[in-house]
Amino acid sequence: MTSQAQQSTIHLVAPELAGAIETFPNMDFENGLEEIRAGFMDRELPPMPEGLDKAIVEDRTIPGPAGAPDVRVLIYSPPGDAKGRPAICHIHGGGYVIGKADIGDIPNRMMALTLGCVVVSVDYRKAPETVWPGALEDCYAALTWMTENADMLGIDPDRIAVAGESAGGGHAAALAIYTRNMNRKTGGGPKICFQLLDSPMLDDRTGTSSDPHPHTGEFVWTPARNRFGWKAMMGREPGGEDVPNEMVPARVEDYTDLPPAFVHVGALDLFLEEDMEYVRRLTRAGVPAELHVIPGAYHGFNIAGPTPQVMQVGGLRIAALARAFGIDLAKR
Repeated sequence: MTSQAQQSTIHLVAPELAGAIETFPNMDFENGLEEIRAGFMDRELPPMPEGLDKAIVEDRTIPGPAGAPDVRVLIYSPPGDAKGRPAICHIHGGGYVIGKADIGDIPNRMMALTLGCVVVSVDYRKAPETVWPGALEDCYAALTWMTENADMLGIDPDRIAVAGESAGGGHAAALAIYTRNMNRKTGGGPKICFQLLDSPMLDDRTGTSSDPHPHTGEFVWTPARNRFGWKAMMGREPGGEDVPNEMVPARVEDYTDLPPAFVHVGALDLFLEEDMEYVRRLTRAGVPAELHVIPGAYHGFNIAGPTPQVMQVGGLRIAALARAFGIDLAKR
């Protein structure tokens, strides 16, 4: 983020969000990925809101893909032993290269308690140590495990949503596509009822264009960082004509028979145009899709705390999931 870039777009940032920009951990990957990973996980997190400690959290390991290591998951459940609850397969963000399932602790607790659902957050393998399709297969293994162990988890296998932020949103969209394709081949398998995508990372070509959007990608997640993340995950240069379509959700040609989607993205987010295009293509394919563009918001703006923008998106996410699950929030 250069001073020139700040001068050109800082006036577009919502005042409530401006101060948080400098609190983001350093993600200049040229300084070394391990240092970035350590700083990302060691950063100070906000205190847990009152009441969220009521969520029951289990840290366990489940079978991984064939020939691959087992997968760590965090399971968030509301109190009680009710059966047939809805569930969420949650995939954390981190540019495909950093982060752990633990970073979604507060929102995952909140979803479990507010919706009465079970959230399984996947600690998938990271790039560049594991390239495509390793992380995707980890997520599919978790989704399959949830379906096969629905009775033990107390969940309804017909009401499983996928959710993710940033790269996790990209993995969630890819998982929906992969699951549809597998079910077409086998005639059965896990079902996904909904996609909840927060500023999803969907297109490796973003940041490689000679004509970029003039107002996006200046803060937090830049074109250079985007290219690094995609190259690490794919094991090849992003943006080229040789990239197989199945590696990248935005390159997939067939969007029919995908689950309904909720997408939100900031107006200053590098992913603005690719996320808008994803929703446009879903609707063209007959898939119900809801899009919210947040004025003055950059990538990861939720770190700013309980600002009007963050609270707005939080309410929209819960309402979208409630509709997908057939839950009347007024009766909870």
